[in-house]
Amino acid sequence: MEFLIVTGMSGSGKSAVINALEDIGFFCVDNMPPQLIAKFVQISADSDEIRKIAFGCDIRGGEMFAKLKDAIFELKQSGVRAKVLFLTSPDEIIKRRYKETRRMHPLYDTAENCMDTAITRERELLKPIAEIADYTIDTGMLSTARLKESVLNLFLEQISDSMLIKCTSFGFKHGIPGDADLVFDVRFLANPFYVPELKTKTGLDAPVRDFVMQSGDALELERRLNDMIDFLIPRYVAEGKSQLVISFGCTGGKHRSVTFAERLCEHLSHGEYKATVFHRDIGK
Repeated sequence: MEFLIVTGMSGSGKSAVINALEDIGFFCVDNMPPQLIAKFVQISADSDEIRKIAFGCDIRGGEMFAKLKDAIFELKQSGVRAKVLFLTSPDEIIKRRYKETRRMHPLYDTAENCMDTAITRERELLKPIAEIADYTIDTGMLSTARLKESVLNLFLEQISDSMLIKCTSFGFKHGIPGDADLVFDVRFLANPFYVPELKTKTGLDAPVRDFVMQSGDALELERRLNDMIDFLIPRYVAEGKSQLVISFGCTGGKHRSVTFAERLCEHLSHGEYKATVFHRDIGK
């Protein structure tokens, strides 16, 4: 039986994630008091129908939520196969989402009615959980559809201890992805944007990829990068890391970064690890 604990910042999309998990067969329990997780695990052990369970836990639980880390530790100590999915988002986007929904942040009243203070306090409270999370998704730049896609990539198949690698592209002018583990700046390479016939194309098009990879610097970077990633992945797995987000950035996130994200994903697809690709800013 598989157990997943979904937590993270208020306003980061936990409800959408819970809905996506339900769509792929998870039995979901939202706003679960951490103290009851172990008891629910014991009860569900007798069920032949429920094989995948997701618990939604967040700051709404008040003082009870402070016991979440202890509850996670207790599960793992008892041999239960439990994973933690942590959702985060930039402060400004969280504030915008609350303004759009006209809902109140759970800590708003105790933060002198100041949203900035409430968000800061929540981040401090969640820091110990974020540090032990098996998976992290930065939902700041994701639509509901893209967030669901990320969840499906993680959990559609049976959750295993092998590494899920996400190769992403982005534009520096739109900000660095908050969930990136490794960030590579490829802006030193010749920019197809300044070639009239390539300007409106992207790194998904063969002429752009050929242009980017025609230089010796690009080929040497790819060779060294592949060697380094191949060296790092087994060591990350040995440390228990379940997800690795490798991000490539160029100016706008449409040409050079897309090319390298695609090529690295292709390289990794020949190995034993599951690799996916996501182009955050390609449509901007």
